[in-house]
Amino acid sequence: MLSSVGLPVANISCYLFASLSGLKELREHLLAFCKARELKGTILLSTEGVNFFIAGPRVSVDELVEELRRVPGLESLAPKYSYNEKQPFNRMLVRIKKEIIAFGVEGIEPARYTSPKLKPAELKRWLDEGRPVVLLDTRNDYEVKLGTFKNATVIGVDHFREFPEAVQRLPGALKKQPVVSFCTGGIRCEKAAPFLEKEGFEQVWQLDGGILKYFEEVGGDHWEGECFVFDQRVGVDPALRETESDQCYACQAPLTAEEQQDPRFQQGVSCPYCYKTTVEKQRESLEQRQQALRRVAVPLPGSVPYDNYRPISVPERCDGLAVLDTLVTLFPHVARSEWLMFFQAERMVNDDQQPIAPDRVMRAGERLYQKMPGLTEPDVNADIRLLHEDEAVIVLEKPAPLPMHACGRFNRNTLQYLMHLAYAPQKPRACHRLDANTSGLVLLARTRHVARLVQAQFAEGTVEKIYVARVQGHPTWEECCCELPIGSEASDLGSRDVDEISGDAARTEFKVLCRDPDGTARIEARPLTGRTNQIRVHLWQLGHPIVGDPAYLLGGLLGDTQTLRVDAQPMCLHATQLSFTHPRQQERLTFTSAAPF
Repeated sequence: MLSSVGLPVANISCYLFASLSGLKELREHLLAFCKARELKGTILLSTEGVNFFIAGPRVSVDELVEELRRVPGLESLAPKYSYNEKQPFNRMLVRIKKEIIAFGVEGIEPARYTSPKLKPAELKRWLDEGRPVVLLDTRNDYEVKLGTFKNATVIGVDHFREFPEAVQRLPGALKKQPVVSFCTGGIRCEKAAPFLEKEGFEQVWQLDGGILKYFEEVGGDHWEGECFVFDQRVGVDPALRETESDQCYACQAPLTAEEQQDPRFQQGVSCPYCYKTTVEKQRESLEQRQQALRRVAVPLPGSVPYDNYRPISVPERCDGLAVLDTLVTLFPHVARSEWLMFFQAERMVNDDQQPIAPDRVMRAGERLYQKMPGLTEPDVNADIRLLHEDEAVIVLEKPAPLPMHACGRFNRNTLQYLMHLAYAPQKPRACHRLDANTSGLVLLARTRHVARLVQAQFAEGTVEKIYVARVQGHPTWEECCCELPIGSEASDLGSRDVDEISGDAARTEFKVLCRDPDGTARIEARPLTGRTNQIRVHLWQLGHPIVGDPAYLLGGLLGDTQTLRVDAQPMCLHATQLSFTHPRQQERLTFTSAAPF
């Protein structure tokens, strides 16, 4: 036994496979017993046995061992001792588990059968003699990193549950050779070695007591490096003394003293094995968000029947009116009798979703809701592609057809709703708009404050937007600037028209990119103002409406459709380039997206 002179903390580790019962009562007893003696560590209890790592004063440790030996089945406990200056554990835990060492293979029961055990001294003699033997390291890769036997065969797993699959990758020739499996304290080999026999390995032994027992009895002969241990010591040398190795908080990789000097090692943050640059972190975060978007879009949230509550705010001019009179005033195109039908069906409700009477007096600022039960929305294209994400902004490619905000028949099948689901609890805000039928680049802000900063750039005209459109006919001009004002009043379907008297000033620069044999042309469009449907209206007025546009047709005609069906011919308008100044970094950023036509 090692000397404990000058080392006040005794460490013990031990396991024993045995048939145990009354685990809940035993757990409570052992937890109280250990806490009363200032012991810390972990005890795992299972119907298949016990496994523990405990540290504390030697007297207290010995008392715990004697107490455990009083449990039927645990009489033969033989823990391994080591000593160090400080307590390696933070707290005392006693847990009940299905297995004391997770393996997940039925029929492997160490309490009934284990492979032959090879004493450390015998293994040393074999190695001293140069006897041909396969030393199979059954530990996880991050443990092996600190050290292993010379010329050992590493099983190559991140978790012991992967061991059965890893065995299938071993060369078939090993089944005829002598194999000695080993691990830290021996417990994993109690299951690994019988599994090897089950898989046809003919000569299998397990190192009795594992690496730690080998160190204790014969030292470090034939060993290279340290041994990883599952406590705050991280590593011990063949004399079972704590080494200078540390462990990365982020990825749990053990780190040598030299690796701790690496600039990528930041205590509690990262190490050379898990360090990521800012670009790598952003790419990883972007992929996680992309996966979240895919999940929330299947099924489309608006395509599953739901109850929608359309809010109606009471303006100052309706203060003091009854609910019914308020509705008739606000929506004169809807008959009073139709509103009464909504009340009779209890589809006019208050903030608590409770029905309200038509004669209730309303006050300015109050809100009521029109309930629309079992609502389903038309399908949309939800193939949103994220291009960039940082702490302030998001840039994405919007597919079409996909409305950006709640409107008309769409409430949940919108870009905004899907982004809110994927980024919850955050609610990204679009800094500008694209028509539902327009695809391409969209800029969103992560916060309301950032949204105000970016939207100011749009208002000041410092954001550069370039679109590509495919239009009907071949323009006679190569470049053109259209300045026809666009009306502020929308039709019933939401389309706009040119209004040279009271319309809003609008300006778009166009350039022909190519004229194709099918009678269409590819046009570059640069909107210098931001009016609703501006590019579409200007091209329509120039006699070259966009291919697939359901609203603005050849011959100056207006269509009867607003948002296209998913299976309809797409509208050929795509936001292909977007340049803006980053609101935090003050760096000019440019993003591009290839048009799908």
